[in-house]
Amino acid sequence: MIEQEEKRKRGRPRKNPIEKVDQTTPPVKRGRGRPRKSESAVALTAAGDSKNKKSAQDLEYKPVNAWDNPVFTKNNIMAFSENYKIFMNKAKTEREFIKESVALAKQYKFINIDESGDKKLKPGDKVYRVLKDKLMLLAVIGKKPAEEGTRIVGAHVDSPRIDIKQNPLYESTDMVFFKTHYYGGIKKYQWLAIPLALHGLIVKADGTTVEVNIGEDENDPVFTITDLLPHLAKEQYEKKLNEAFQGEHMNVLLGSEPIEDKDAKERFKKNILNLLNEKYGIVEEDLISSELQVVPAFKARDIGIDRSMVGAYGHDDRVCAYTALMAALETENPEYTAICYLTDKEEIGSVGNTGAESRALENFIAELCFRTTDGQYNDLLVRMSLDRSKMLSADVNAAVDPNYEGTHDKMNAGYLGKGIAIMKYSGSRGKAGASDASAEYLGEIRRLFNENSIPWHITELGAVDKGGGGTIAMMIANLGVDVIDVGVPLLSMHAPYEVASKADIFAAYQGYRVFFGK
Repeated sequence: MIEQEEKRKRGRPRKNPIEKVDQTTPPVKRGRGRPRKSESAVALTAAGDSKNKKSAQDLEYKPVNAWDNPVFTKNNIMAFSENYKIFMNKAKTEREFIKESVALAKQYKFINIDESGDKKLKPGDKVYRVLKDKLMLLAVIGKKPAEEGTRIVGAHVDSPRIDIKQNPLYESTDMVFFKTHYYGGIKKYQWLAIPLALHGLIVKADGTTVEVNIGEDENDPVFTITDLLPHLAKEQYEKKLNEAFQGEHMNVLLGSEPIEDKDAKERFKKNILNLLNEKYGIVEEDLISSELQVVPAFKARDIGIDRSMVGAYGHDDRVCAYTALMAALETENPEYTAICYLTDKEEIGSVGNTGAESRALENFIAELCFRTTDGQYNDLLVRMSLDRSKMLSADVNAAVDPNYEGTHDKMNAGYLGKGIAIMKYSGSRGKAGASDASAEYLGEIRRLFNENSIPWHITELGAVDKGGGGTIAMMIANLGVDVIDVGVPLLSMHAPYEVASKADIFAAYQGYRVFFGK
């Protein structure tokens, strides 16, 4: 239709639109005496160059499922996830995660920097530091001095849970309970009527410590927080969720057997104290100086007939912490010093001396600058290093769940199985509390992943005004470091049992490796 209309108007065939034009010749007068516009010549030249032509499919942004990545093999994906499950079953608290990480670091010939004196570090050296048994930093020294910048992957190793109060033990209606205080953002009802394990540390009056781990071995007892039966829950049903389940009532059931002395007061509580004293040598006052946590007694297991997913407690954020750790352990002779930063307290704001708001990372980089500089050390080297450093904030993202429509903008959402979720900004209510990475840095990470065949997709944490959240990215960005959130999408995030795709777990591990420089 268009071509016939042109013939009618001009009385001759239309010029072939892909005919090349020599832009060096003067404009040629056409039949009506009008000069050809140079802009048209440029457009025709571009259109006529077959090398610049792209198909419609090439022009569109469409994430590819990570299982279809030609670089990945199913055997590698499955084998990596098996090791991850083994690790997760041993590391259900931040202290346990750091303990297992130290053991792995030693296997990979990392040395404790605080036990190495003041000797200089050379390219290829591997060091680590642990603070308060809850925070860990590992580094592989690069070919360039630390003041020229580092490559950091940071993740947190704490997870939502139930903490035991400091004066917790009480008896009621011939039963014994621990009083609790939940930690991080949880849906309280999800923690009721499920098997729970007790983990943690007790510091006795003489300063000695005892570790507690009850409920993980198949022969151990487990614990639970009771719930109300449906037959008597009429009033509960009529309340809002945040009113129906009260934090102060989430008390852990410990026992219901009394001591033999029928005249003794609190016979059931005394029996529990006797058992604790026999096993751990503690008295009730020792519980005041303890850190005891109640976590799900579930094991990390394959999910699905195809075994394509992993269900576990604590994917947030140990799935990113483990993949970052393994990427760092396997890094050899990087161009820039590679740092794995494992922090605590993210679920309650990254506060304290083991959270990302602490000076731990800054002090560690200062130590590396001191140990690697050829000149005289000064504080400017640390400032220069931070300004030139780049970081991936390795934290999970909420994947779209088709059972819950309307929670995401599907064009900018995380999906299970599509590889690494890149989140330019976090926060809520107009990006409040966000770390918003620059377009330049996002472009750099996108190129890095594309050039190394790492599957990724762009995400947000939910639709606008639906909620939101934050990561450790903001704290590190405040130091001058380029930071962007890059992690694993999850289903049932913050629940006692979360779900991750094995392909996404492997993609994160490979992505962190190429960022470190392999």
